[in-house]
Amino acid sequence: MSSGPVRSLYIHVPFCAHKCEYCAFYSAPPGGDQVQRYVQALVRELELIAPDCRPETIFFGGGTPSLLTLAQWETVLESMHRLGLTGAAEWTVECNPATVSADKARLLRSAGVNRISMGVQSFDDTLLERLGRIHTRQQVYRSVEILRAAGFDNLNLDLMFAIPGQTLEVWSASIGEALRLGTEHLSCYEVIYEEDTPLYEQLKAGAFDVDEDLACAQYDRLVDQLAEAGFRQYEIANFARDDQGGPIPSRACRHNVGYWRGRDSHGLGPSASEYVRGVRSRNWANTPLYCEHLERGRRAKEFAEALPPLARAGELAAFGLRMTAGWPYAEFRERTGFDLRETFAGDLAELARRGWGEDTGEAFRLTRHGLRFADAAGACLLRTETTPA
Repeated sequence: MSSGPVRSLYIHVPFCAHKCEYCAFYSAPPGGDQVQRYVQALVRELELIAPDCRPETIFFGGGTPSLLTLAQWETVLESMHRLGLTGAAEWTVECNPATVSADKARLLRSAGVNRISMGVQSFDDTLLERLGRIHTRQQVYRSVEILRAAGFDNLNLDLMFAIPGQTLEVWSASIGEALRLGTEHLSCYEVIYEEDTPLYEQLKAGAFDVDEDLACAQYDRLVDQLAEAGFRQYEIANFARDDQGGPIPSRACRHNVGYWRGRDSHGLGPSASEYVRGVRSRNWANTPLYCEHLERGRRAKEFAEALPPLARAGELAAFGLRMTAGWPYAEFRERTGFDLRETFAGDLAELARRGWGEDTGEAFRLTRHGLRFADAAGACLLRTETTPA
């Protein structure tokens, strides 16, 4: 729990040119003056949290943050500079390959942004169309060229596997293309069929079947192929280059490691969640309503709840096991006040019995097999009581 200003800042930009077939995140097409109104509301929210925030990591996610115009980015960046919210050791902005421009890349880099996360998903144009992506394979190559020319030396590429129609060979080829581009980090996600998405409706209608064996084979290929290329897996879906040999790779996303290790973080923008000093809250997933609240000078909170210590410890136990290092016992006790081996003894024993987890002496971690069942493993550790804030 923070004793001083919060050191982590997430900002959600809720606009997308087109909603992807698999996406269940809150986003909307930019229309009328809605983006400009959002930018002004975001500046107000930045002003409200600035006295309690000195970010060491910043992450602009979405949506598609790179959809903001140069003038809109200038407004946001100038406000952050004025409020003392720049200078983070790691500052990430998510981009779509179709919305990267040289001017925008130079502006972001000059403001202190030093990491770009690009939603590639696949290097196969047929699969990109299947997913509803607006970019092409060739645009990925061009965007990487633009970003490198602007001075970005820390790139993440997002890829997806278990896409309907994606063979093991096509998946392996996409991994190979990402490696040849020289990316420093890869985030690789299995397609999840969430309700209220077009892909889920197609699955329900029998347009295709889910092949669990193929998904497992693609995940195994991912882990093996990236290990052979010198990448270190540090979380279920995240792989990074490493030139230091520490417990976490040097090119790991520090912002996300903060989430998995339970560090306090402010969350700004529509639908953004935050956890600060024992209180978890979330903004309304409604851009006009978000703007309306901020125009009246208040945060746009849909709910806030205080987590009792044991419930928070259970959440952290679950999140932290997503990391391949697992939970070092000493760090877990320092973070939560609970001894993982005592408070969760029965749960850890059950995970070990299933072959999902193991005690290394200094930490408890999931096995390679167990990482495939991390959600189920984490659910064993949750303690559900909460208290309204």
